[in-house]
Order: sequence, then C-alpha cells, then structure tokens
Amino acid sequence: MKRIMLKAKIHPARVTETDINYEGSLSLDEELITAADMLPYEKVHIYNVSNGERFSTYLIKGEKGSGKVGVFGAAARRARVGDTLIIVSYVILDEEETEFFMPKILLLGTDNKIAQIK
Repeated sequence: MKRIMLKAKIHPARVTETDINYEGSLSLDEELITAADMLPYEKVHIYNVSNGERFSTYLIKGEKGSGKVGVFGAAARRARVGDTLIIVSYVILDEEETEFFMPKILLLGTDNKIAQIK
C-alpha cells in the first residue's frame, strides 16, 4: 500500500510580494527551499492562515538570503502582502518506508529566516 505523507512544512511564512500579472507560482528564498529539501518547480500546497484560502502551485527559486516570499499569477488573488502562510509538500511512500520517514519542519521568524528546524 502507498501512503501520502507530509514531506516538508514551512511555517509561518509571511508574504512579502504579490503580482497578478506574473506567470503563476510561489517564489521562495532559496535557503528555505534547500533547508526544506524542496526543489524548484516542485508542487506545493499553500494554506493561508490569514484568510483561510488553500491552493496549490509550484516553487520558483527566490533570491538566496532575501527572506522574500512571493505569490504570483492567479494565486496572487488568494494572498496579500503580510499574510501568514503554511507551505507544505507531500511524498508518496511505500508502507515500509513510513516507519522511518520524518518530514522536514522549518519554523520561521518574522523576517522569514529559519528560527528552528525540526
């Protein structure tokens, strides 16, 4: 049997920019992408704590060390600058793999810098 498991979680990320006219995606500081074991163009799910919206998109690499979190394209209608987001990715594992699998959990400070990794 296969299981869909949480692979990575970044929380709380604060939106620093939006642009409705950009090609749709989520721009994330490259340091966060690397620390969360995510990849550019990987599908991510976004849970907007500020307004309750939930949507999925893909990652694009943002400027390393910038702390920027950008929501672009149609997704920009679901978030505003200052909103708090939870960003997650999932992985499909065989039943045996779940016994030892642990997701990466990144807790961020108000500047979108890593405060703790669990």
